Amino acid sequence: MSNQQPAVIQALLDYYEAFNSFEVQAILPSFHEPALLISPSGTFSAPTHDVLAPVIKAIIYALRQTGFGRSELRVGRVESLSAGTSVATGTAIRYKVDGQELERVGATYVLQKADGRWRIAVVIMHGPNKAPLDRE
Repeated sequence: MSNQQPAVIQALLDYYEAFNSFEVQAILPSFHEPALLISPSGTFSAPTHDVLAPVIKAIIYALRQTGFGRSELRVGRVESLSAGTSVATGTAIRYKVDGQELERVGATYVLQKADGRWRIAVVIMHGPNKAPLDRE
């Protein structure tokens, strides 16, 4: 494990904690400017947090409509690409408000170190068994 892997994992866990608060302003600092979100429903590029905020709000709204209560990340693998860039794969486990599992979603994150802190530059949501780094 490289010396940056624990900090990258902690940044992702902090992001999930902020996301579970449903407070957009708590979530935004986890993201790099610019940020790219890729999912089966499409791709979205956010040059600033001001552009990203309504998208996060819409994502939270859509999830809440399914009974979503919280999610957790099971990190599968973290790879250093350089001193300031890492990629992490894992599975996001989403739970309903009553604690029952709602679904599992594969997640790949590219994190960039900015202002001394790891931030999410790219999020790729995919099938839970489709994480590219987990196939080795």
